[in-house]
Amino acid sequence: MIEYKKLTNAELDTFIVMRIAQLTEEYTVSGKTVPEDVDLRSALKDFYNRHMADGTFVSWLAMDGDKIVGTSGMSFVEKPPYFTCPSGRLGLLSSMYTDPDYRRMGIAKELLGRVVEEARSYGCGAVHITASDMGVKLYTAFGFKHNGNFMAYNL
Repeated sequence: MIEYKKLTNAELDTFIVMRIAQLTEEYTVSGKTVPEDVDLRSALKDFYNRHMADGTFVSWLAMDGDKIVGTSGMSFVEKPPYFTCPSGRLGLLSSMYTDPDYRRMGIAKELLGRVVEEARSYGCGAVHITASDMGVKLYTAFGFKHNGNFMAYNL
């Protein structure tokens, strides 16, 4: 039976391994080669430690006994308020990953619902995500809309 719980420091190392697995899968599916000179483990540990402590990152986990089989993450950021988001608070969805052996069981949908509720409770006016090809169906079914104006400038 799958149970759900919030991420704590006790699960952080495993969560980081799963985040790197997710990113690796997304890279390789898109035909890219994973860079070998990037130490994501240290950078992720620093990020999660800081933002879990200050309340600007939250994650829900799907557990099968002691095994983490699904992850989610929501970072909270603030920008100047605007008409459709008068609080200026936004949720940035990340770390959505389900162990391949547990896919198509509703786990990602449940995790997504939990982190979206976290964003609502935090006062966010919107949740943004850069979706993987695999995730687009899930997010569309949940009610996410494509934003044709989204752009990025890599530094």
